[in-house]
Amino acid sequence: MGADHAGGVRDGRLALQRPSSRKSTDVSSVVQEAGRLLQKVAIVGAYNTKQARVLENETSGSITLKAVRGALDDAGLTIKHVDGFNILDGVGGAQRSEAFGYAVGAPTFWSGQAPIGIPAVMEAALAIACGECEVAVVASGQAAIYTDRESVAPWTRPSNEFTECWGQITPAEWALAAQEHMARFGTTEGQLAHVAATIRNNGSRNPEAVYYGHGPFTADDVLASRMIASPYHLLDCAMTAEGGSAVVLAGQDRAKDGPKSPVWVLGAGREWWAPSYTHPPTYDRVGMMGRKAADVAFTQAGLRRDDVDVCEFYDSFSWEIIRYFEALRFCEIGEGGPFVTSGVIDPDGKFPICTDGGLMSHSHTGASQLLQKVVQCVRQLRGESPANQVVNAQVALAAAPQGSVMLLGRTRGQ
Repeated sequence: MGADHAGGVRDGRLALQRPSSRKSTDVSSVVQEAGRLLQKVAIVGAYNTKQARVLENETSGSITLKAVRGALDDAGLTIKHVDGFNILDGVGGAQRSEAFGYAVGAPTFWSGQAPIGIPAVMEAALAIACGECEVAVVASGQAAIYTDRESVAPWTRPSNEFTECWGQITPAEWALAAQEHMARFGTTEGQLAHVAATIRNNGSRNPEAVYYGHGPFTADDVLASRMIASPYHLLDCAMTAEGGSAVVLAGQDRAKDGPKSPVWVLGAGREWWAPSYTHPPTYDRVGMMGRKAADVAFTQAGLRRDDVDVCEFYDSFSWEIIRYFEALRFCEIGEGGPFVTSGVIDPDGKFPICTDGGLMSHSHTGASQLLQKVVQCVRQLRGESPANQVVNAQVALAAAPQGSVMLLGRTRGQ
């Protein structure tokens, strides 16, 4: 039984169909068209509430509402202008968009379903571009959730079968891939510590950071802190905090009328790998997470990696920064360690990272910190960063867990 057409059976073996150049061209054109939709939308408001280890007399609901109000004030808008919502108060639960929209008096509205962070901002931008709403707010806040201070934060220890009983909390889980990278490529704890010291020093200069004034740190300081889950020392890990964040998005016509310069969406991509806290994040599974999403975003934007001025990467652990630079094609696989210690991630380097102090020093709230990466991109591009302002920043990249990537710019994409 022989078949000589692609994808059939030849000599008893399955003949895999080879992708045609036409198919590749079609995919590229679709990606570019998606980019043109995203580029019709700008972020017109961005706001972080006060961030602190504990915010007295606040709840997740109250701090989320403050974030919404702050972002709307920043945009020069009121809640009556908003007809799209993606709201999450707390962590790990369902979005509160429908209840929030009803409570603020919106008669009908678009309700986002994507997870808070870059996916939610991307979804809202597409909703605006496609006419489902005109102004969308994406917001989240957490307070009064982490109360058992003798244990790790509750969002790092869900009651999954191999988590609660065996201690596979977040640091131990994500140490697996870091250890494997070190074994394969010779990455060192000192290189990880350099990343952590850089981020923490950024936060020590930021008056809005929870750990403002805590520093400066050296790599040796990081290595001297107690071990949590090898190779991660205490100062290699994100901290915990309370606070809220929000962004407001609008189409091109309304964006031009705001009190502040709009920050344009240039491109975005997202991908996923597996249910969290269920399967081990081995390097082979997660090492390149975000690569396809980044390729999509850069294709949409028509930009090169060298065009990026600011990198607001998700810094849950120090090695993650090395992984991002490799996965997103800023350097070759296995070269991330020497790359980050070459000076490129410093505030005045080629690719400054986590310029507000990131999750290690600015704030890590459980969910809304995913939006903080977008907020800090906006502030850098407006020239409003409270510290570590990158001179004449034109393009900023936000990247977060599960492979979500977004490019933002001072000028609209073509």
